[in-house]
Amino acid sequence: MREKLAVYGTGTIGACQATLTSGNGYPTAVIGHSEAGLVRCREMIRQNWDDLIAEGLATEANKKAAMRLISITNDPAALEGAAVVFEAVAEDPAVKQEVYATITRYGGEKLIVASTTSSIDAEVLAKRIQNPSRLLIAHPFQPVHMLPLVEVVRHEQTSEEAVEKICGLLRNLNRQVVVLNRSVPGFLVNRFAQALFREAIYLMEQGVTTAADIDRAVQYAVGMRYASIGLLEYYDAVGFSLEKTIAENVYPSLCDTKEIQRTTLEGLASGQTGQSAGQGLYDWSRKDEADFRRRKQAPYFEGVRLWTMPE
Repeated sequence: MREKLAVYGTGTIGACQATLTSGNGYPTAVIGHSEAGLVRCREMIRQNWDDLIAEGLATEANKKAAMRLISITNDPAALEGAAVVFEAVAEDPAVKQEVYATITRYGGEKLIVASTTSSIDAEVLAKRIQNPSRLLIAHPFQPVHMLPLVEVVRHEQTSEEAVEKICGLLRNLNRQVVVLNRSVPGFLVNRFAQALFREAIYLMEQGVTTAADIDRAVQYAVGMRYASIGLLEYYDAVGFSLEKTIAENVYPSLCDTKEIQRTTLEGLASGQTGQSAGQGLYDWSRKDEADFRRRKQAPYFEGVRLWTMPE
């Protein structure tokens, strides 16, 4: 039997984190704060398994065995005996501080806490918990149970024991781990993404091209290129001399605004805020949601074959 893990939070991240851990044979306690949240979490985990089964990546027996490894409850006493807890609650330091107090009360001051925050500085969180040496960030990406990268972010007081424990666990879960020695806003991936988003919106606002053609350029050049050899391997392969020339030609015209762009502000004002609203940069009424969900997961299917699934 593998060591017991816990997930504090029953939202999308918590549900997918529990899918991953139980799907690799770890008994997992999921702690929430409302009956509706527990129901939603359980259904999301089942949907994750149904999607894997539909792709031939898992069986009904795997699903049933994994569901038996999960307890979903509003009782934080379920933390007892856990080796690690993944904190996946609202992006509010005050909320997290309250949760950390509960975790300490029921799990003890040595229980390692891995926050899944995507935006809060690790130093800020360290001030909200007793014995901050056991706290670090383990930032995953959607869909959490399938996309393999996790950004581990330490702060000044993070212990080597905590880093080694989390990195070892994540690698046992077949995650690819990058470690940041200190927090920077957005960590790594969200910084890269914001630079791309800003430039893409700028090009649309300048009438250069469309959302669909920008996505096509990313799907069939940027994404494919850097998925196989990496961004900085490519930089070295091109060479500093040519990259210098390209930079001299391109840097002066790149978007460098520090303000939220007009497209986003107008979308917020009109209620056309993206997929959940039915309209954003795309008209989502014209898209097949099941097809989109599958395409969102498709690059990670092969990674699921590495899971040590319960039976």
